[in-house]
Order: sequence, then structure tokens, then C-alpha cells
Amino acid sequence: MKSPQRIDWSNWLPITKKELQYHGWEDVDVVLITGDAYVDHPAFGAAVIGRIIQREGFRVAIVPQPSWNDDWRDFKKFGKPNYFFAVTSGNMDSMINHYTANKRRRSEDAYTPGGDKGFRPDYATTVYTQILKELYPDTPVLIGGIEASLRRVTHYDYWSDQLMPSILKTTGADLMIYGMGEKPLVELLRLLKKGVPFHSIKNLKQTAYLSPFGEALPKVDWEDVQLHSHENCLKDKIVFASNFKTVEIESNKIFGRRILQQIGEDWLVINPSNPPMTETEIDASFELPFTRLPHPKYSKRGPIPAYEMIKFSVNMHRGCFGGCSFCTISAHQGKFIASRSENSILTEVDAITKMPDFKGYITDLGGPSANMYKMKGKIQSICDKCQAPSCISPVVCSNLDTSHDAMTNIYRKVDAHPKIKKATIGSGIRYDLLVKEFNKKGDSRSMREYMTQLVTRHISGRLKVAPEHGSDATLKVMRKPSFKYFFQFKKMYDKVNQKAGLKQPLIPYFISSHPGCQEEDMADLAAKTKDLGFRLEQVQGFTPTPMTVATVIYYSGVHPYTLKPMYTAKTRQERDAQHQFFFWYKGEFRQKIKARLAKLGRLDLAEILLGGRPKNTPQKDKKKNNQRHGKSRRPSQKPSNKRRKRR
Repeated sequence: MKSPQRIDWSNWLPITKKELQYHGWEDVDVVLITGDAYVDHPAFGAAVIGRIIQREGFRVAIVPQPSWNDDWRDFKKFGKPNYFFAVTSGNMDSMINHYTANKRRRSEDAYTPGGDKGFRPDYATTVYTQILKELYPDTPVLIGGIEASLRRVTHYDYWSDQLMPSILKTTGADLMIYGMGEKPLVELLRLLKKGVPFHSIKNLKQTAYLSPFGEALPKVDWEDVQLHSHENCLKDKIVFASNFKTVEIESNKIFGRRILQQIGEDWLVINPSNPPMTETEIDASFELPFTRLPHPKYSKRGPIPAYEMIKFSVNMHRGCFGGCSFCTISAHQGKFIASRSENSILTEVDAITKMPDFKGYITDLGGPSANMYKMKGKIQSICDKCQAPSCISPVVCSNLDTSHDAMTNIYRKVDAHPKIKKATIGSGIRYDLLVKEFNKKGDSRSMREYMTQLVTRHISGRLKVAPEHGSDATLKVMRKPSFKYFFQFKKMYDKVNQKAGLKQPLIPYFISSHPGCQEEDMADLAAKTKDLGFRLEQVQGFTPTPMTVATVIYYSGVHPYTLKPMYTAKTRQERDAQHQFFFWYKGEFRQKIKARLAKLGRLDLAEILLGGRPKNTPQKDKKKNNQRHGKSRRPSQKPSNKRRKRR
């Protein structure tokens, strides 16, 4: 019988009082509270932050998923840290982690052993921090992670259906690091090591704090921009919407301004973000001494789903320049791409091959969008002055280098590794960057070589892409390209598959009930996907999340850049009505779809969805339907002549 392997606890950051002795510690400098289980892997934020604190010479302990509804013993087990508490909800906003788009409680928490739910509270960052402030009122609390980052200013909270002030106000935290926090955290730690008091640190980039109204703010080299106060936002939705435009613009600059907002008797002060991490900086983050495993204490509780999904994957870069209106990636990671070196990526691939349960398959070589690795501005000085939220909407920026060569080369080198049977791309790609008609200045050879390499070597049965919608009007709101480019990509994709003798389905992702989308737009999209041969099993309902254009539209009723009214499906009935069209093939929906389309004057779409007539068959009632179609829309959404012709 094989004896159990002895655990070297010194390889792990301690999560219990007993584990401190393996490090020879009697107390700790920093206590890190997280809503996730402790997985010592570069894809888990708490592990990265903990390892950075350790690297900087501080003694750090982690309290993963503390119990908040008892005597708070988990918050007290390490006592008062010498420097500060650090708090994060985990890798996800706790409300998105807990609830579906229809506000139904999810049955699983992917960041908990066994997928068990109930191991973190709603609004976890706020709950954890308030407990710490009650227990240790004089000890500084630093908050960070995506939940804090997306709630750094006045924001709409979908789950409580109200505007909420900066999370600094609701938590009582002393300082926030927003975005990807490695660089500001290191600067903070080094100041503390020099003896600088925590509460005097006010001029670090990518941090935010509250300052009493009337107290002089620190003098800095940055310009200031003042938002409308939180109280004015509560009174006027248009004021709130106009605030968002300023926040998004400043967040997308290399050199932004300091943002000020009055909240009650305080100033909210948000210092500008740092420029994107350099290759050396991001490599250093991924090369910390991770065990790449969940903590041994979870061995009897079952696998952690989020870890199982990524344990054999490699993240090659951060950031996304798509700027999609419904997405939070650029608000947290930034729009500029920070890429790892080829050597760093290949070193991680080699480390994965040495894991005991590795079977030869890398599940992802990707990032937020897999095919943005190494893409950046050709002339940096142009990027330095840019404030556009997207580099590819409405068109691809002429200064953007969209070469896919660096990715293709890495794919080939990973393929050549003797222990790799196959490396797949699981995180999805921006298909529009591979369509010459859209990416007009892109290198055709580079696109073609990447496409061939991807399709023939790196797809695990099917490829995920996200056209998101079929209506050009809705796609414009989404900051996504026209649906015609998806047609062109599919044609190219099918051709490469056919030439290689492969049958690998294309799996498109769509969103229903997005701001700007009408019912007939969803029916039209369902008809288009049916015409393309898709029978969709899942369609994502739009979920309003803080810090996105779409959420501002959902709450305020206007687009924050134009302040013009825009329709959004908000009631459960309206949202369900849009969602149902994709399930035309299910008997229980047929009568509802037919009745609804008759009411909308779109019997042409009913024939396509519920009958067998090809989509391009002439319709006798087309003119009548178009007239009724126009009248059925809200006045502000009356379709242009161009859109009438398209339909």
C-alpha cells in the first residue's frame, strides 16, 4: 500500500494558525480576506496578491471564505496584523457569482470546493470590511479585486435596483486599489517598509480613497476632473449617465486625470491608473512560486470547478481593446494589451506538463480575447493621446497592429513540445480581426496563417465566437461590428475546415434584451441563425453589471455619450419575450412566438421561424409589415430607410 505523501506546508501561504509555525512566524504583517477558496495559482487573484506580499518581505496569511454569520472567529484567528487587512470578494463580483440575469440564485459557486454555495455573502467586500472595522477599528483595510474595482464610483446595482455610492463609502475601507493591482500594491508595500504611515499614502496611482470635504487634497502633477456629486446622481438619472462618460474616458487613457466626486461630507478621490504593465512586470507576476494547486485542506471536499476548468490553461495576456458596451474587462484590466514574453509562456507550458495528472492536453492558450496577444499601437505617442473606449469600434484603428504572427509562432512551439498532444483555444476569439473586409489594414497572410493553424490544430471539436446580435443598430450600441462580418467569417471558417477534412461546428454566442434591442430585432436574429443552420441551446440574457455603458443605459434610459433616449427591455415579461425567439424549435414556444410576431406585424419572420419557407422568398405583405413594423417601435427608435430595406 502506497503511503500518503507528506505535505510541505512551507510551500503554501498559511491559512490556519497552526500553519504559521511551518514558516516560523508568531504573527503576520498582512491578513488577506477572500471570498474564494485558496487556490495557489496565477489565475486566482488572492494567490497572486499573497505571493507578491510575500515576495516583498512581508509575512502574509490568507483567510479564505470566512464565516460571516457566527462569532467571526475566522476574522480573529490571526489577530491584528502589523500593517493592514486586505479584502477581496474573489475572482468575481459576488452578486454575479450568486445570481442569474433573472435574479435567480445560482445552484453552484465555481470558486468553492465541490461547487457548494453559501460560502460567501452577497456584497462580500462590504460585509467582510464592515466586520473588520468593527473588530479592529484602528487597523487599515485595503480593498481590491473586481467587485471593488467596478464599484469605485456611484454605480447602479441591479440586484437592489438602486444607485449606490462608491464602495469606499459603504465598506468604510481606508484605501482601494482598482484594476490589476500588482504595481500599486508593490509601491504601497515599499512605502510601508520605509516607515511611511498607511493613512498618509494618498498619491499612489491606481488607488482611491475618501477625504473629508474641506480638507486640502494632496498636490499632484495630474489634472483634476470633477464629477457630479452622488446626491445629484440620486436626483437626476441624466446627471448619473453623464458622469459615466467621464469615468470611462479617463479609464481608457494612458495618462488620465484625477477624478473627484463629492459623497455627503467626503470627497471621493480616484487617482489615475498606471500605464499597462511591461512585459518584464507581467512576467514577474506569473513567475511567482505558485504550487498551482488548491490548498490541501480541500482534498476531502471535492474539486473546485473554476480550478478544474483552468488548471491546464495558460493566460498569455491581459486587457481587451474591444470596449464592448456590456463587458467589464476593459474597466478592470484596461483596454491596452499587456502581453507576457514568449519565454514566460513556454516556461509555464513546460511546468504544466510536469503536473502529476497532466494527460497531454492544454485546454487554453488565450486571454480575455484569445487573439489579441502582442497587439498594440504602431506609434505609441498616438496611443498616449487616445481616449477612445475601443480600438476596433466602429472601425479598426489605423494605428493598431493586428498581426497574428506572434500567436501563431507560440502555437507552433507549444505543438512541438514532446509532452503536448494538443493545445486548444478555449477562451474564444475576436473573429472580426480575421475578416479582411472589416480589418482592412490587417495582414492577409498573417490572418490566413493564424486561421489555418487555429482550425487544423487548436480546436477541441468546436470554436466559440461572439457576434452577440444580428441587428446593426443594436450592434452599434454594443460596440460590435455588423453581423455581415460574421457571415463572412463563417464562410471562411467552413472553407478551412472542408479543405482540412474536418467537421468542427462554430458556436456563436448571443445576448438578448440588450439596451437598444427591440423584440423584432431578436426575432430577426433568430431567423438569421436558423438560416445559417444554428439551433441554439443557450442564449445569455443581458445582466446589468456596474461600470458598463449598457448598464448606464438600462438604468437611466439614455446613452451616456449622447444623452438621447434608448429603449431597454426591463420587465420580466419583456425580457422573456425577447429570449423565446431562439427556441422556435420547441413546441411549447411555437404558439407564443406566432402570436407575438402577429401582434408586431412580422408574419414574415413567423413564416421563417415556424415554417419551412427559405428566408429570401418574396412576401406579399412585406410592405404592409414594414409599415406596421415602423409604427410598432417607440418614436425615438423609428428605423431609418436603410434599416427598412435591410429587413
